[in-house]
Amino acid sequence: MLYNTIDFGSDIMYDVIVIGGGHAGCEASLASARLGKKTLLITGKIKNIADMPCNPSIGGPAKGIIVREIDALGGEMAKNIDKSFLQMKMLNTKKGPAVRALRAQADKVTYQKEMQDTILNQKNLEVLEAMAEDLEVVDNKFKAVVLADGTQIEGKSVVITTGTYLKGMVLYGDTKISSGPHDEKPSLHLSDALKRIGFTIKRLKTGTPPRIKKDTIDFSKATIQPGDKELYNFSFSNTPNYNPDEQIPCHLIYTTPETHKIIKENLTKSSMYGGYVEGVGPRYCPSIEDKIVKFADKERHQIFLEPESLYYDDIYIQGFSTSMPRDIQEKMVHSLPGLEHAEIVKYAYAIEYDAIDSLQLKPSLESKIVENLYTAGQINGTSGYEEAAGQGLIAGINAARKIDGKEPIVLKRNEAYIGVLIDDLVTKGVIDPYRLLTSRAEYRLLLRHDNANIRLMKYGYDIGLIDKKEYKKFERLLRDIELLKELLKTIKITPKEETNNYLESLGSAKLLDSITLYDLLKRPEIEFESIKKYIEEDFDKDVIEQVVINIKYDGYISKENKEVEKMLEYEKILLSEDLDYSKVPNLAKEAVQKLNEIKPINVGQALRISGVNPADITMLLLYLKRNRNE
Repeated sequence: MLYNTIDFGSDIMYDVIVIGGGHAGCEASLASARLGKKTLLITGKIKNIADMPCNPSIGGPAKGIIVREIDALGGEMAKNIDKSFLQMKMLNTKKGPAVRALRAQADKVTYQKEMQDTILNQKNLEVLEAMAEDLEVVDNKFKAVVLADGTQIEGKSVVITTGTYLKGMVLYGDTKISSGPHDEKPSLHLSDALKRIGFTIKRLKTGTPPRIKKDTIDFSKATIQPGDKELYNFSFSNTPNYNPDEQIPCHLIYTTPETHKIIKENLTKSSMYGGYVEGVGPRYCPSIEDKIVKFADKERHQIFLEPESLYYDDIYIQGFSTSMPRDIQEKMVHSLPGLEHAEIVKYAYAIEYDAIDSLQLKPSLESKIVENLYTAGQINGTSGYEEAAGQGLIAGINAARKIDGKEPIVLKRNEAYIGVLIDDLVTKGVIDPYRLLTSRAEYRLLLRHDNANIRLMKYGYDIGLIDKKEYKKFERLLRDIELLKELLKTIKITPKEETNNYLESLGSAKLLDSITLYDLLKRPEIEFESIKKYIEEDFDKDVIEQVVINIKYDGYISKENKEVEKMLEYEKILLSEDLDYSKVPNLAKEAVQKLNEIKPINVGQALRISGVNPADITMLLLYLKRNRNE
C-alpha cells in the first residue's frame, strides 16, 4: 500500500519501521510484513525503491551464494533477479565447488519494477515517501521516527537502511555536491541524530564508472562474453525456463598505455588524489586511479562493457570507476579500444557518506546503544547489493521476532556466508567498505552455492518465511539424496573383463575386487554419467549434484566439520554482557580494551576479535571456571 501522506494520529503504532528503500530496506520490510507485523517503509522517492545505482548485476564470487542463502531463508532477491536478468553465468566452473557462484546481468528497469510491485502489493506493508531526519529515544529505547517536516511516527522497532544517503556527497575532480546517487536530496540530519544518541560515525566512500551510449561503441574491438548455455536460476523455488541464445552478451576490453598515461598525468585532478575526499574507499573495488597507482607493474587492466537494460542503451564500464573531472573522463574513455568515439551519457563520480561503527551492533544487528534499533547495509560499513540484502533480511526477521519475545536468528560462520558477514562486522569492525570474499570464510567448502537450501531452509520454514508446500518439496529433495546415497552403497560391480575395459576407457584403474558405486565415485576421473547405466532409478540434477560433491570431497568436508565442532564448543560458553574484562587476571591490555568494547556473546566470538590472543582466551576460560566453581 502506497502513501504520499499518512494522517499519523496517536492511535497509529507500527510494529516495524524501515528507513530506506534500497536492497536492505526491501528485504527488511518484506520479512517483517510477511511475519505478520504492521510495517512501514519510509523512502525518499518511491521510484528509487530497489535501485541499482552502481553495477547492473546480482551475484558473483561469495555474493551469489548470499543470494541463494537469502532465498533459502525466505527472502526476495533471488526470485526478483530470476524475473529480470539479461544474462546468467556460473563462475569458477573449472575450480572446486567451494568457489563456484552464479552471477546474473540484471535489467535495471525490470529489477526495480518487479521489486516495487512486490513491495507495493505486500500485505501488512505500507510505503511512505518522506525523509526521516531524527529519532525519538526514551530510556535508551527506540520510540519514534521524526520526519523532515516534524511529523513523529511511533513504532516498536526501527531498521535503518539508508545506503549512501547519510550526508551523501558526490565528487568528481574538485567539484563536491550534496547529493544522493541520482541527484536526490540526501539525509542531512539523521546521522547527527545517531551521533547524539551515542553512535560513532565514520565517513566512507564508494564510486561508480561512466555509462556510454551503446551505438557509439565499436564492439568489433572487444571480445564477446556470452551467457552460459546451461540454464540456471537463483531461487530454489524456480525452474529455469529461458532461451540461452537470447541472453544479452557483455564484452571484454583492456586499458591501454594511453589510458595509464592520461591517468598518471592528471592524478592530482582526481577527487581522491587531489585531497578532496574525506571518506575511506573500498579496498577490493578500487577506482581505476587506484589500480594504476597501486598496481603500477600491470601493463593493462580488464574492463567489461555491460548492458544495463533492454529499455535504454546505456553501457556500464565495469572496472573503470573514477572521480576524475569530466573533461579527463572523456580522454580516459576515448583511450579504450572500441570507445574512441564513445559518447558518455552519465559521468563517473565518487560518493561519500556517513556510516556507523559496526562494533556497536549485536550479532542480531540490533544496536547495543538503543534497544529495538537495527541497522543494515551500507550504514554498517558494507558495500554491495547482496551484502545489504542479507543484512536487511536478518534485521527485519529479528526486529519482528523481538516483538514476539522470540530469540534472534544469528547464523554461525559454518552455516552461511551471511553469518560470516555479520560476524565480521560485529566482531572485527570495518575500516574501509566491506566486501564479502570467499577467502573470508574458513569453512567455505561447507558454504557452497549448491547446498544453501540444505543449510538454511529449515531456518526459513521455522521462522515462517518458507511455506509448507515449498518445504515439502525440500523434504523430498533430502529423501532423494539419502535414497541415492544408499543405492550407491548397495550396488556393486565386479572385476569382469567388460567392466575393466569400460573403466580403462575412462582412464580409470582396473578392478581387482568388487566395489560399490559409492566407492567408485571417489575416483577423481569417474563422474556420475559414467556409472548411471548401473542405476535403474532416475534422479533430479540437484540430487545427483549433492551426492557427487559429498562423495568426492568427503575427506575435506569431514575435516572442516571437525574444525566446526571445535569452534562450536567455544560458542557454547556464553559470556555475560555485564562481564568486566579488566577483572580477569593476566589478560593483555589490548585484549581487555577490545573485549570490553565489543562485549562478545560467547568465547568463540571472543577468539575472533583482533588483538585477543589464544593466551588471553586461556586466562578467560580459567577465570570463568573459577567463578563457576565459587
